Amino acid sequence: MSTGNHKKNTINQTEQLINTNRRIPQWALPAVLVFTLIIYSHALQNGLISCDDNDYIINNLFIRDFSWAGVKAIFSSFYDCNYHPLTMLTFLIEYKMAGLNPLPYHAFSILVHVLNTWLVFKLVQRLSGKEVTALVVAILFAVHPMHVESVVWASETKDMLFGLFYLSSLLVYTRYISSGFKTGFYYFSALLFLLALLSKSAAVTLPVILIAVDLYKNRKVSLKLILEKIPFFLLSLLFGILNLIAQQGAMGDMSSIYNAGNRLFLFTGSLAFYLVKLVAPFQLSLYHFFPGTEHGWLPWPFYASVPFLLLILWLITRKNAYRREITFGVSFFLITISIMLQLIPVGSAFVSERYTYIPYIGLFYIPGQWIADSGIIKYRNIVTGVFAFILVIFTIQTWQRIGIWKDDNTLFGDIIKKDTPHANSMSLALFEEGKKKKEKGDMQGALQDFSGSILFCPKYENAWFNRALIYYSLGDFRPAIADYTKVAALDPNMAMIYNYRGWAYFQAGINDSAIADYSKAIQLDSMNAEAYNNRGWAAYVKGNKQSAMNDYNKALLINPKFSGAFNNRGWAYYESGDTQSAIRDYDKAISFDRQNSLAYSNLAAIKVNAGDLAGATADYDSLIKLNPNDNSLYNTLGYVRLKQKDTSGACAEWKKAAELGNATAARMVNQFCH
Repeated sequence: MSTGNHKKNTINQTEQLINTNRRIPQWALPAVLVFTLIIYSHALQNGLISCDDNDYIINNLFIRDFSWAGVKAIFSSFYDCNYHPLTMLTFLIEYKMAGLNPLPYHAFSILVHVLNTWLVFKLVQRLSGKEVTALVVAILFAVHPMHVESVVWASETKDMLFGLFYLSSLLVYTRYISSGFKTGFYYFSALLFLLALLSKSAAVTLPVILIAVDLYKNRKVSLKLILEKIPFFLLSLLFGILNLIAQQGAMGDMSSIYNAGNRLFLFTGSLAFYLVKLVAPFQLSLYHFFPGTEHGWLPWPFYASVPFLLLILWLITRKNAYRREITFGVSFFLITISIMLQLIPVGSAFVSERYTYIPYIGLFYIPGQWIADSGIIKYRNIVTGVFAFILVIFTIQTWQRIGIWKDDNTLFGDIIKKDTPHANSMSLALFEEGKKKKEKGDMQGALQDFSGSILFCPKYENAWFNRALIYYSLGDFRPAIADYTKVAALDPNMAMIYNYRGWAYFQAGINDSAIADYSKAIQLDSMNAEAYNNRGWAAYVKGNKQSAMNDYNKALLINPKFSGAFNNRGWAYYESGDTQSAIRDYDKAISFDRQNSLAYSNLAAIKVNAGDLAGATADYDSLIKLNPNDNSLYNTLGYVRLKQKDTSGACAEWKKAAELGNATAARMVNQFCH
């Protein structure tokens, strides 16, 4: 064979290898989509979690009103300091179909993620002209562990929808360029951009990405190129302002905690974090808390982030065959993640894994292009093997990470394991928020915060105790008993807890356990007058009247001004037939506590039965002053006045009771008051 023919054959063989590298089997993309579906099907077993799912789904009143008025309210209102009505509309439909069953919420997100993977393939194929590049980027997008948070967190449906319309808008825009600038594609791209903005405010970066695509596709900078971006920028500006208004006061400003220098290192540290996790997605967590400072210094990795980023910058800018691809990929990443970086430190987390859902596409593009061109025989097998190994690691990580999101216990347990000191701080912060909500009467909100505090720090007994108090106030006695039991396990020598749990047992109708707990409280604190009084009442209800009387006497011996004990002993005297002793005890109960409504009520009832109607009237008057809106008191006082032959006085009381909604009093007015 001649030398010329040999060279020609070699060139042909190389071209054939490169062309083969750029084509993929028809089954490759469907296989990736099915594989993605299989991996994320693991999330179908997951539930809803307390973080955000409580606000966006479980307690979201906006998604309860499936009507035209409800839809209008969604589009005309901010919710949870955000404006993303399309996401809210999705929740509205899902709630209408499935209520609080978590399966449809997860299934929808998984299906959208699969669709987004397909869109990534099509977009990259259009940008690069290479199927292998598109396949590599789509696979990485589909299984990268950093994307788990976006897909399996029900509240992050906004990421899925924003990604769907953002990618679709980009894809249609590339079609607009390749079609010779047909206006139909332009308008359709703008419409999809609007839908992305209605899903999540992060879509505001798209106009800048469109310019990056123009430059990458070698469009000349012209007046037309600039003018066609104006509507996109105007939409970005409008939704940017809307979300700035919505988010006013939403996040705690942490900039005062860090000096100007450390703020810079927080910024570089967050950028370095995303770059490192691209290739080493380990130690992932729902919360990556802001770092503490020691003598004004941040942990060393934040300072190391500067030389690390300078090294990355040098690698990007040095001359090489993939400079254009690197520039585009890095630009795509920086533009899309720019609004997520902590230029001003706010919130409790300095980075979040879900923020990489779209930005990582740009970084995936770089190795995708390199792999697509590694068609020479001596490199192809090595590259394929290394890439396959990375995919296996990523897939295992993703599968395990999906399982972490199963429920609150596994998710918060993972946070504690990854960062116990900050988890404890988060527990304290939630506890303080719970106390504020409790003081304002927001019991459900307080319950959620105390539950979150417990999840972050399971040994925080104050959170268990306060949650028990909330459960008790809501009439949920058995959960209250369970929480008191947890506190008792954490501190078995705390007499107060047995007293509280005993009262919860009593309210739940479990008297024997109540008496046992009161006895335990007394054993730990022999001067616990309240425990004696409570045990006496539980014994009295059981029929052990003498035992009850002994406990009341003991309580009053310890605390001679114990109004509650006088009240209970007074009732015991009355039922035993000793009316005078009963009246004497009720008088003492009232003298020590002028707000003791129960003592006034019992004393008035005894006086009515004893024929002391004037005395009963005076007690009811005092009771009404304490409870001016209790219509039953006016109604009862009306009967007392009628017994005194005071018909006009009785009518006045009944009319007041009727005005407050007492139906019986209204009938008495019709019968006696004409």
